[in-house]
Order: sequence, then structure tokens, then C-alpha cells
Amino acid sequence: MRAAVLRGGIVQARETDDPVPGPGQVLVRSLACGICASDIHFMDHPEGDADDDSGLSRYDADADIVMGHEFCAEVVDYGPKTRRRWATGTRVSSIPALAVRDGVRIIGQSPEAPGGFGEYFLLTEAMAQVVPTDLPSELVSIADAITVGWSYATRAAVTAGEVPLVIGCGAIGLSAVASLRRLGAGPIVAVDFVASRRETAKAMGADVVIDPAELSPYEAWRDLAYGSPEPVRDMMGLLDLPGCVVFECVGVPGVLDSIIRGCERGTRIFSAGGPPQGDRLHTMVAKRKGLNVQFGGGPSMTHWNEAFEEVCAGRIDVTPMFGRTVDLDGVPQAIEQARDANGPARIIVVP
Repeated sequence: MRAAVLRGGIVQARETDDPVPGPGQVLVRSLACGICASDIHFMDHPEGDADDDSGLSRYDADADIVMGHEFCAEVVDYGPKTRRRWATGTRVSSIPALAVRDGVRIIGQSPEAPGGFGEYFLLTEAMAQVVPTDLPSELVSIADAITVGWSYATRAAVTAGEVPLVIGCGAIGLSAVASLRRLGAGPIVAVDFVASRRETAKAMGADVVIDPAELSPYEAWRDLAYGSPEPVRDMMGLLDLPGCVVFECVGVPGVLDSIIRGCERGTRIFSAGGPPQGDRLHTMVAKRKGLNVQFGGGPSMTHWNEAFEEVCAGRIDVTPMFGRTVDLDGVPQAIEQARDANGPARIIVVP
């Protein structure tokens, strides 16, 4: 098959081996697949994969790896020990996890689990979901990004007495904004240096957007939540004031620490960023403020399925995140363009 193949740190479109479905697996044809920042992190920071003992991904510079884990595909064939649940040509998607002989791999992040940047790839039949509506495949592929924000927003369970603050308006920040809006949280404050991202955040449901080059996001949050902070910020939580729930969606070293130092006492922080090179945190400040920091992890199957349904049914509109499509030959250049914060939230590969 043809694919945009990662090997030796370089991505190029060429021929590679066809995937063969094993027990419980489905062979599918890629219809659309989004380029995600985690694809770039995977190829740029192999040391991060080396430090991860979960076994979910496996970077091998000497093997062909076909990335791409945000996809819409159609059924082509089945491996052994499958139920053959759907007819050939049925559109499907899935949480990007492939069950293999020795465990589970993230689709698109190991040689044995090729992803949607190729003509064909494999799914675990038991995890796959039929696309239940006629939503275009390009938009269906964005659902996986929404599942991350949906998982964080659901786990956060923001109450009526809390005001959410989303730091970073890339795809995951936008998914958090959209999910918070759908779940009824608000007002939602979204923060990003890039004007186009702030505009997209508004389109996805943010009530207030902040350029941190002009105004501290914490000052803006305080003004929105309870007015001037000076009379109350040192009351050690004794007053019944709105609480802050921060969603860190940047993934750059120093951002999470800046949140710890800048946020209110008692803030709950959900860190989706996770810079591959690690970070340094002022834990004593976090302790004195009584902060609660929840580190990432991917969405559960339940959260993935819920968000997938929300997108396919149109209850979460992902159109503002969609930029443009490229073919396999355009993937290397599109990956470079995806590094630009001024670009669209999602460039979609259509093999």
C-alpha cells in the first residue's frame, strides 16, 4: 500500500507493507485522518517513548511506522476469530487502540499498529464503532480530538460554583471548550496568544477569550468570577467564592508551573499538555495553595464513545476546527504546517 511513512525521523510518501488482520482485527481503508500534535511529539521526541514503560507505543527508527490516530475508515476485510459485524464499505471509527499478541498498542505509534496516514490499517473489532450519521468523513475524523476534551470535562464535573479556565486553544483546548459548553459549564474563559485560535475558541463556545500578552489570564478570571481580587485573594478560602478549574492544554515546559504559581488557592488543574521533555514544578507553592493536579491519560472507552456520538449527531459542531485536506504526498509538508500555531486546528489527510 501507499502511505506517509515515518522512518529514521523522516516522513515520506511511498510503498510499504500491507497490514494483515490478525485474530479479532478488522482491515479498514482510511477515508480521512487528522494530523495531531501528538504525532509530531512522537516523531520529534523518541526519548519520551523510551521513558514510557506502558508498552502502548513503540518508536523504532529502523522500522516503517505509519502514524495517524484520528480517523474515519471503511471496512474491507476481517481477520480470524471475528464476528464480521459489518458489511464491506461500512464507515467506522474507534478509540485508537489495537489489541496485539502481547498487549495493546496506540494506533499510529508503533510498527505493528499502522495508522490512518496510509491506505489501509487495522482496528480491533470489539472497539470499533459504526458512524451512525452521514457526517462527512473529514469531520468524523476530528471526533477523536473531541474525546480528549470530553474526557477531561466529564471527569472535572464543573459545578455551578466554579468557573473553568482553558489555557491553550489548540485542538485539545478547543475540545475542552466545546465539551464544557455542551455539558453546561460556564462562563468559559479561554486563553491563547494566537488571535485565530481565540476566534476559533469563541466559535466552539468560549464566553471570554484572553490574549496573555495583554492581560494575565488569572486576573481576567478573577474579574469575571468575583470582581476585584485584592480584598479576597488572601482569605485562605474562608469566603464562599467561585472556584477555579484550569484545563492546561499547551504541553510546553513551564506552562503548568506558571499555572501553579498564578492560579487561585484551591484550584483544580487538569493537565492535558504533558511536554515530552518533562517539566519542573513548584510543589511547595502547590501544597500551600492546596491545589489538585490531575495528569492526563487518554479517554476511557465510555468517554470516547460518548464524545463520538456527540460529534456524529452534530451536538458538538467541529466545523470551526477543520482547515483543509491533503493527500499522502502532501503529508510531510502538512506536518510542518501543523507546527505553526497560526494554522488550522486540524489538517486532514485523505489517502
